[in-house]
Amino acid sequence: MKRILGTARSRVAAASAVVVAVPLLAYGMPALALAGEVPPDTSAGGVDIGGLSPQEARARLEEAYGRLGPLAVEAAGRTVRMRPRDLGVTLDAGATVARAMDGSTTPAGVARSLFGTRTVPPAILVDDRRLSREIAELARKIDRKPQEGHIAYRGLEPQATMPKTGRALDRPAAARAIRDAFLARRDEVTLPMREVPPAVPAAKVREVADTTARSAVAAPLTLVAGSEQATLSRSRLASDLRFVPDGRGGLRPSYDVSEAVDDVRGELIEEDQRPRDATFRIAKGRPQVVPSRPGRDIDPDALGKAIGTALATGERTVNVPVTEARPGLTTEKARRLGVRQRVSTYTTNHPCCAPRVTNIHRIAEIVDGHLVMPGQTFSLNGLVGKRDRARGFVKAPMIMNGRFVNDVGGGVSQFATTMFNAVFFGGFEDVQHTPHQFYISRYPAGRESTVSYPQPDFRWRNDSPYGVLIKTSYTDTSITVQFWSTKRFDIESRSSERYNVKDFPKKKDSAPDCLPMEGVEGFDIDVWRIFKKGGEVVRKQRFHTVYQPEPRLTCTATET
Repeated sequence: MKRILGTARSRVAAASAVVVAVPLLAYGMPALALAGEVPPDTSAGGVDIGGLSPQEARARLEEAYGRLGPLAVEAAGRTVRMRPRDLGVTLDAGATVARAMDGSTTPAGVARSLFGTRTVPPAILVDDRRLSREIAELARKIDRKPQEGHIAYRGLEPQATMPKTGRALDRPAAARAIRDAFLARRDEVTLPMREVPPAVPAAKVREVADTTARSAVAAPLTLVAGSEQATLSRSRLASDLRFVPDGRGGLRPSYDVSEAVDDVRGELIEEDQRPRDATFRIAKGRPQVVPSRPGRDIDPDALGKAIGTALATGERTVNVPVTEARPGLTTEKARRLGVRQRVSTYTTNHPCCAPRVTNIHRIAEIVDGHLVMPGQTFSLNGLVGKRDRARGFVKAPMIMNGRFVNDVGGGVSQFATTMFNAVFFGGFEDVQHTPHQFYISRYPAGRESTVSYPQPDFRWRNDSPYGVLIKTSYTDTSITVQFWSTKRFDIESRSSERYNVKDFPKKKDSAPDCLPMEGVEGFDIDVWRIFKKGGEVVRKQRFHTVYQPEPRLTCTATET
């Protein structure tokens, strides 16, 4: 009986072992076969790496991603081509293969390998700082700030400029889009943009233009300083008034007081109460400092704010802020400028009494006494401005487009030429000078300059550590410019012979405004400025000038 029972137990155990062994063999044999390889039918980023060893899979992925060309990055209609590695995005092939093999030997992994497919996302390395930097550089080129609306005036009529929406690259979304494009091995990507609205909507700009902007110039504004008063007319208000964004979604009045202050200063503050800069006078052949003086003056920033507040609230009277003011150039500063001696002087001559002489004298009066500080660039047009009748300039002949014409301010090139020679012999830096188109015999050939407004200008730089005082004087037949400073160089001038000489043409003109021309040969000439110290040459500077032939023009118009 015991033998029978033992045999039965053995048969049951054997049967149980078979039941267990069959599944183990079904899992173990494929698992053993798949060990050390990427499971079949596995892809990463569209690259088939199934059945490959890890080394082979990495090589295939690196080869596939290595073939990728530059990525066409488009944003706001602008396309740039950039290599992914330049954007800081690269493939991590090893991590991708490890991801593909992860869990491949588990029962579920074996089953998936035997009966299904597997797609794994590639692993990438992103240099976030580099990617952000490249996106920021692209944004700098395509971002467009919104154009804010504002209101100015045409005459007394408010003119509204409507705001415009701006745009900006969505930088976080752009970084994600670039990473996704690389993962999918695409060769182009469009980056998302977002709109940037203006601070003040168009409806608000229209509202202010129709209401506050009209009332702001409906009446003059009275300025009060103690017992003194001045008036800003409606037209003066409108010419310098703007309505600009206030930072809170609306518009505020902004008044530019720079010109208004100059207009009303004399009415509000007596001259002997205002600060005075130190100046220089020439006495007994030597420059002397005329002391500065402190005083009282208008605070322009505070006045601008006060006017803006008044216009916003409807007030028509403004108390002018007056403060203690120091001169711009004190006596002490003036004495340290080194204005000690005459360093250059030049005189040119002209016939008496022609209209052009009036202009020469007038520009000399404006420039006389001007002080050019160390390192400062002097601009003749910048100081004098447009020549007009209001300041005493008259019509006189000048060269324009190769002909003589009458224009207000004609003839002032003689002053520019005289000053150019003072610059030349003073040893100062020539910044901009333009020789006349035709040679004019009253000037030294190759050492002269024309000037007109706004161009050509005449400019030179005080490249010395000292101040330069400009003094001018004139007679009926001459103009003189002197520079007072501290002498640095002895200057000599040497000129070549005239070369490339060209004969002048002969022309006739029947126009009623024709001005005759004598006819002068054209030629080239070189002039050298020679800098000396202690008798030794330290530098030479060449000026090359080309003069065109001046035609001999005969005017044939007859009076009727």
